[in-house]
Amino acid sequence: MIMSVSYLAVCQVSRVFIYNYGILSTDFSGPLMIITQKTTMLAFQMHDGMCKKREDLTSAQRLHAVDSKPSLIEYLSYNLNFLSILVGPCSHYKDYIDFIEGRHVQRRLRRLSASNTGQNGYDKVPEPSPMAAVTRKLLICAVCMVLFLTLTKAFPVTYNVDSHFVNEAPFLTRLTYAFLSIQAARPKFYFAWTLADAINNAAGYGFKGVDEAGQVSWDLISNISIWGIETATSFKKFIDHWNIQTGVWLKTVCYDRAPRYPTALTFILSALWHGVYPGYYFTFITAIPITLAARAVRKNVRQYFLSSYPVKLVYDVVTWAATQLCICYTVMPFLLLAVEPTMQYYRSMYFHIHIISILTVIVLSQSHKPGGSSSSNNGTKPGPYDPHPQAQPQLQPSNNNVKRK
Repeated sequence: MIMSVSYLAVCQVSRVFIYNYGILSTDFSGPLMIITQKTTMLAFQMHDGMCKKREDLTSAQRLHAVDSKPSLIEYLSYNLNFLSILVGPCSHYKDYIDFIEGRHVQRRLRRLSASNTGQNGYDKVPEPSPMAAVTRKLLICAVCMVLFLTLTKAFPVTYNVDSHFVNEAPFLTRLTYAFLSIQAARPKFYFAWTLADAINNAAGYGFKGVDEAGQVSWDLISNISIWGIETATSFKKFIDHWNIQTGVWLKTVCYDRAPRYPTALTFILSALWHGVYPGYYFTFITAIPITLAARAVRKNVRQYFLSSYPVKLVYDVVTWAATQLCICYTVMPFLLLAVEPTMQYYRSMYFHIHIISILTVIVLSQSHKPGGSSSSNNGTKPGPYDPHPQAQPQLQPSNNNVKRK
């Protein structure tokens, strides 16, 4: 981990000097980031399989532990295969080897067959085809391309720090434009990740399972859930559905293994992995108090809005709006990159999300102390990279109605 991340950091620094702080559409840093993920995740999974006792591993670690050292050709194939070399996604080594050796679909169908209760549709789909999934994802790519060529150009992110706009427009207008510009910036990410997913599916990789109606899922290594992102009602849910496989990597190599401060350490590692632009660090450091505040609100407030469907609906609408505005505020530096425009934007927003989130954590943590309850039951640590099954489909070895043994 230390060697891989350090080498990536050195390359990221050299990239800044080579390209004079700019971002080109094609350069070496993207593939190197994916290789860093694969190298470090495989190293930890080999450590789990070859150096640790099985009873010391979590169920997920046991599932993906690698029991023997890969050969050179297997290692290079996993790291450099053309399906994921440009933008990923990163996947578990054992899943990739199953795919290369022709066992990927059959093994997952056998898992379903072994636990078949007549409800998971296994008999209906003996030889699933990725055609429908690939076609659907390519159509999504086409829509995202159109949106990128229209909305993204119409709502440039840099206008948020235009001096005339900042000085003349009222706060609500600037807040609304920030929301629209961030929404308009998403289609390029949707396009890249959905296309990468479709490429893997077209090769026959990414089969996840079959639901109770016999519908095939090819979302095992999907990197994004557009519906989950656009309807997220909490900061954690948004993170769970955005760059999913990177979330899996962060959880595998950092969050589940950090003895203390797993949330903070995970966000710091994510910032280091993304690069050396100051905006990245503003984004991930800002995300820490927001995540803690959202967790505190859910723990202390949510139960009062579950008495009826209308009340719950109002709560969901309010939390959706709050989540989307917090995301806009948090990721703006990620797109602005430099210190000066980032500070200009935060000053124009009066640092309101920073202040609100920190005060929320302080107030709710104080009010929660007398109860003495803890969310870390059974030794688990809740956080942005502790995904629940519905939000992280790639962690499921089969369909949702089949429990992992």
